[in-house]
Amino acid sequence: MTLKDSFSLAYRTVRSNRLRTGITVAIIAFGIMALIGIITAIDAMNGSLRESFSTMGANGFTISYKERFRFGNDNQTEKVEKGKKQKKSNLDKPIQLTEAELFKSAFNFPAVVSVALSGPGSTELRYKSKKTNPNVRVSGGDENYLPVNGFAVEYGRNLNRLDVQTGRNVCLLGSDVAKKLFGETGKEKGVDKIVSVAGVPYRVIGILKSKGSSALMRADNVVITSYNNVRRMGNSSPSFTIGVMANDVGLLDGAVAEATSIFRGIRRLTPGEDENFVAEKSDKLAETFIGLLGSIQGAAGAIGLITLIGAAIGLMNIMLVAVNERTREVGLIKALGGKRRNIRQQFLFESTIISLLGAFFGILFGVLLGNVASLIFGTGFVVPWAWVIAGVLICSVVGLLAGLWPAIKASKLSPIIALRYE
Repeated sequence: MTLKDSFSLAYRTVRSNRLRTGITVAIIAFGIMALIGIITAIDAMNGSLRESFSTMGANGFTISYKERFRFGNDNQTEKVEKGKKQKKSNLDKPIQLTEAELFKSAFNFPAVVSVALSGPGSTELRYKSKKTNPNVRVSGGDENYLPVNGFAVEYGRNLNRLDVQTGRNVCLLGSDVAKKLFGETGKEKGVDKIVSVAGVPYRVIGILKSKGSSALMRADNVVITSYNNVRRMGNSSPSFTIGVMANDVGLLDGAVAEATSIFRGIRRLTPGEDENFVAEKSDKLAETFIGLLGSIQGAAGAIGLITLIGAAIGLMNIMLVAVNERTREVGLIKALGGKRRNIRQQFLFESTIISLLGAFFGILFGVLLGNVASLIFGTGFVVPWAWVIAGVLICSVVGLLAGLWPAIKASKLSPIIALRYE
């Protein structure tokens, strides 16, 4: 009895027991689908996060009075360094306009500096009978705000110094906002039109190119005006932020060090005091979220592993039942000259075939299910090849281990006793 004969016999046996095979395959497929589906969704979220938060590119960073996103206990009012307490007056101290402008004039480094102030994040814009959803984000900046934050003007012009100094009611519209108000083909006609921003008239001086908004951060759903204009809005941010874009990515670390040194002086910090501001590289927040997603990825692996252990126990039980059901068949094979290894091969092939069928359907449905997240977050089709290969290997091992004991038990049956088994 050749290896091919053993495989052929095992395959025919699997096909003949469709209900039992289908239930076992479904159990294995569910575990693999849960694992691959969650991993695929996390990969899609990772791509979306990097695209969303790395708006300034690899050579940019921001200075703010506290981290934009913090974990753990952030209610501490005192910091201790080398046995010295930080002054309470220096903690959570918003950046004032005078400090931001002083930094901009004092930062003599090959880089572009922008001063910005966040406005309301849920604003409605109107133009004649058309209006946007009340979810448009208002941002205030200066003449350098667009290049530092990765925006570009498609029609019209950028803010100039006079716009910033006077704080007059002029604005630039994001691509999504312009489409909503002026139509897909009429965006260029929006330049020099008067739109209503939260009930206040603004003249449109420019339309921005699309940045390819994602589900996590709709970068094109924005209206940009000067920071002096945003200051007049009642619900603007209490603190200014400073954006810096180094001329070359190799200068980024030097720019961060230089900016930190200069801003410590502006904030009047002594050498023994901690910094009461944060210099964050543009991709730091994305890395923070991606680190959290890594924890979720580990939990998904644990869930899939537990499910596969349950599937392995079920598969082993089914194979043991199959041994009892086919005792006379085993005795006949041995009576015709079949050896122990032929019996072992047949049962191992059966369990492996069932396990790999579960892997195939689990991977297929897992990738399809996980890529629903790709559609939601606007990323491309994702296939986690490393986990796909790992899933196939895991299921192969599960099949071999689950079928090992039943195969050994079947191979040890006496042909005479087996033929007389009822």
